[in-house]
Amino acid sequence: MEEINRDKLKHLLEHWIEHNGNHCDSFEKWIPQLEDAGFQQAAEYVSAASSEMEQSTNMLRKALESLE
Repeated sequence: MEEINRDKLKHLLEHWIEHNGNHCDSFEKWIPQLEDAGFQQAAEYVSAASSEMEQSTNMLRKALESLE
């Protein structure tokens, strides 16, 4: 297994935070399109996934802050 240090962990956390943000942006763009196409329940699930992704991102931010 790869050895991890503070700098590596900081880099990983920053990457994961950015990655999650990109997913949330994509989810938010798709929700109205799903609704317009008549996929209301799918849109609701994607919206819930977006909210949970934001919660995950907040936890990653706290992890990053704990390194300072």
